[in-house]
Amino acid sequence: MTFASKKEADAYDKMLDMADVFADWLAHSSLSLDEAQAENLGLFLAEHKDIVQHILRTSSIPTVGYDSPASTTASTADVQSGPRHDGDAGKKKISAVKAA
Repeated sequence: MTFASKKEADAYDKMLDMADVFADWLAHSSLSLDEAQAENLGLFLAEHKDIVQHILRTSSIPTVGYDSPASTTASTADVQSGPRHDGDAGKKKISAVKAA
């Protein structure tokens, strides 16, 4: 990949490092995941870390940013916007992301 700045490249490297840690943790868990599934899930969690953090803090899905696969991160305003009130929170499915 090509990045416009060193800051963007460093952020991407940090995300990949986090994905590796998630994948290792998942591979050694009691879940029945093969290596590719653990890597894909680890990458997905790392790409959406702000949303994961919001869910862990509030036990609710942010109103913006969680169901858009094209968006790899959500802004602080997105994850601090609070729980959904439209009744769809439990109906949305999260899809896996293929590792590059």
